[in-house]
Amino acid sequence: SMPSEVLLKILSYLDAVSLLSVGCVNKRFSELANDNGIWLKLYSSSLHPKWTIWKMKSKQTETVSLGCAALHDKKPGYWKKEYILKQTSAFKTRVMRLVKFLDPYTGLPCKNKEAMKVSGLSWIIVLKDKNGKEHVVEKPNLSFKDTSVTILWCGADWPCLDILSTLKLFGVTPLLPDQSRPPNKNGPRRFSLIAEYHLANLTENSVAVGADELVQLFSLSPGLLVGIWKGKNEIAFVMANLHYNQLLERSILGSATVQYAPPPNKPLLDDIDSEYGLHDYSLHLDLHGRNCMYLCGSFKCLFCRKRDIENGYLRLRVVNLKDNRKHLPIIGTLGICWETDVFKGNVKDCFVMDLTLLDETGKPFWCFSAPVHMELSTKSSGLYDYMGHIYTADYADSEGKVCVEFVWLEETKEYIIVSLVLYVSTEKVNSWYGTNY
Repeated sequence: SMPSEVLLKILSYLDAVSLLSVGCVNKRFSELANDNGIWLKLYSSSLHPKWTIWKMKSKQTETVSLGCAALHDKKPGYWKKEYILKQTSAFKTRVMRLVKFLDPYTGLPCKNKEAMKVSGLSWIIVLKDKNGKEHVVEKPNLSFKDTSVTILWCGADWPCLDILSTLKLFGVTPLLPDQSRPPNKNGPRRFSLIAEYHLANLTENSVAVGADELVQLFSLSPGLLVGIWKGKNEIAFVMANLHYNQLLERSILGSATVQYAPPPNKPLLDDIDSEYGLHDYSLHLDLHGRNCMYLCGSFKCLFCRKRDIENGYLRLRVVNLKDNRKHLPIIGTLGICWETDVFKGNVKDCFVMDLTLLDETGKPFWCFSAPVHMELSTKSSGLYDYMGHIYTADYADSEGKVCVEFVWLEETKEYIIVSLVLYVSTEKVNSWYGTNY
């Protein structure tokens, strides 16, 4: 029953986040909370003082009628939208400025953690069932590595897998970040779609990574691992592996329905070097099991001869079977650790591979973080230095393939990488360099 003029006077004392919350109360409050006069005051107060069209008198909110045209010529909610766009743009600029500092070791942003803290970034998954109902799962556990972050969700009230149709992975940030206060999940938030996965016939249409006594692991591209309880068609946990390359852009710059699309690489043409695009690659490789690191290595000056281009791939040999000086020992027993609110375990003979391939200028060329499983090979090692079983682990996506061979040494109870070969798609190379191999 309170007059609108009185309510508008009261609302004029609120900050932007409170106004957005008030607008969700009912239809009348929504109309009042969109008032151009209130939002123009907020918008102008956020500008440089020389641009401000409002004058404050003894800390009161009385305004000067300089903004009449700006009020009456605009539709309701115009200045609210302008204020949000301005604050969002300033926030994105502040975050992106932090990720411009690159680590010379990996070629990736070295201030990712600081940028995530400034942005208030978190990640959620949304499970959608076949009736259209959505189930939101928050509160993930995070595990940071040199080049990736592993995100684990677990809970006791997951919907049955039979009724689920899709899983969406979102980056979530406060709509109007306030550095003086921690993010509030009940406040207005911005969603950025990172990836969408189809869960219909999950066990048939995905890659089986491994199993232990309690769960089976299934991999969905890109970088998602789903744990299913053994003997039940129910989800135990979901694990996402996100590579730092474009991590913040994908988690912040996309929309709730459209994924972020990185700008295309601008090739630098080189007519002098006929081998341009075939040499001086750098590789940074991490193998881990979420909480434990098995291998962390960097390899420089990788190259490909033209005779090694075949079947649509360029071959980069990183570790040669015949050169035992470059063979790599693995620390610990390979496996992926998992946990829920009650149970925990370790699925052996699988791991998460973080690959970062840089071009000759040090720019990230091919990057991914994904679960990989090992298989026992039928061939013997054929090496005098190692007498043991051979295991292989392969990964493939639209940009290339990775083939790894391990030897298991029973005497020392350890794996040795005796072969590591990258196969990069010629389509990827041609589009990157603007050439034709």
